[in-house]
Amino acid sequence: MTHYHFIGIGGTGLSAIARVLFERGEHVSGSDLCMSPIAEELTTLGISVSEGHNKENIGDANMIIRSSAISDDNPEVLAAIEKDIPVLKRREFLKILTKGKKVIAIAGTHGKTTTTAMTTWCLSESGLEPSYVIGSVSKNLGKNAAAGSGEYFVIEADEYDNMFLGLNPYILVITNIEHDHPDCFPTEQAYCNAFQKLTDKIVLGGYLIAYGDDKNIQALLNNVPESTNVITYGKTAGSDLQILSAAFSDLEKMKVEIKNHAAQPHLPNEMGFSLGLPGLHNALDATAAYAASIIAGADANAIKHALAGFSGSGRRFDILGQVNGVTIIDDYGHHPTEIKVTLSAARDMFKEKVIWAVWQPHTYSRTQELYEDFMHAFSDCDHVLVTEIYRSREPLQDYSARQLVDKMPHSDKHFKATLQETEDFLKANLKTGDVLIVFSAGDANQISQNIFEGKSSEEIQ
Repeated sequence: MTHYHFIGIGGTGLSAIARVLFERGEHVSGSDLCMSPIAEELTTLGISVSEGHNKENIGDANMIIRSSAISDDNPEVLAAIEKDIPVLKRREFLKILTKGKKVIAIAGTHGKTTTTAMTTWCLSESGLEPSYVIGSVSKNLGKNAAAGSGEYFVIEADEYDNMFLGLNPYILVITNIEHDHPDCFPTEQAYCNAFQKLTDKIVLGGYLIAYGDDKNIQALLNNVPESTNVITYGKTAGSDLQILSAAFSDLEKMKVEIKNHAAQPHLPNEMGFSLGLPGLHNALDATAAYAASIIAGADANAIKHALAGFSGSGRRFDILGQVNGVTIIDDYGHHPTEIKVTLSAARDMFKEKVIWAVWQPHTYSRTQELYEDFMHAFSDCDHVLVTEIYRSREPLQDYSARQLVDKMPHSDKHFKATLQETEDFLKANLKTGDVLIVFSAGDANQISQNIFEGKSSEEIQ
């Protein structure tokens, strides 16, 4: 048995890998600066997690896996090097993690968590028992990772720090490519180049399922290895799989109809399914999941059943419920395109209701690089509250989200520096029948949680 020790085990990525290894029967331990809810959950499984970083934490580990946020001078890293213990980042460890499995990798700027969860659920409902790593907890599966007994490993392929280049996919899905993570990819071309390199890593005879309406993906398709089977999907007739309609007729299901123009031998000529999530973006993600699942050998009827019952993932248009008639929704959206399509879907779903959007900008670099797009991302909501920037891995800067809000062309916009100020403002202004969506990849989801759990309900009018 190998002893794997994770430095930064409380993060979404490393915690999922730790869970898979633990379920395989390996010895797993870890450490993090603080005991996050994710870290605490791992301890309930029986994984030893230390709070704080100390050279003693690595114990008799045979291999160290560290988060990208962990520096070279971390005491546990230095202790491992002194003992000649291998120290790997996620990218370097993925080959070990997925060894012996056929990898279904889901990549893209937006939608990869939802598509990964959908694909995993479709395979699971077909009895294929995949291993999986998802960037959020799947509501259907009840967790974000598992060591399955089947031949497939479904994994959310994160581009940050080129993590996904550690994979060799049998099936690669690319949902879209739009410049993000400017702290890692300073130009759009650098960002696109990373995805191009990923297509080169598809195994011989493997599959690329890509959103054909995306201009950056269209450029990428010109250089895909000849041995790769390419399937495109989208709204236009030029796509192999064209979405003819995606109508959300009521508050229960969205009906999606698809035409297989290329008569792909692995896919039915006519495809259709129901989906419980609103918005064209979710219909697109489900189409990609459908195609990937069919290629993996899943039963078409089981896939349709799975998609009809798909209830989403945590913090991805996550409808928590209602408090005093106010609908509370959590969303991880932190890119202007994500915010825009989510608000569009919300407007379609909630029609004439008053929609409040709370946005916590994530990192200085993203906020400044995509400044113009953020300013115009909130047209489908009635009220916008913007908090101060969640700087995440970046050092403190003399820059405030107030500068963006001041120039935002919205009829009702507000800058609230702290989460408490934001929550207080909501308590004073939310009314029965309103819809609240909190967009945060940081810690602002505590606002929606507080309101949903009733800590603020007595003050909602």
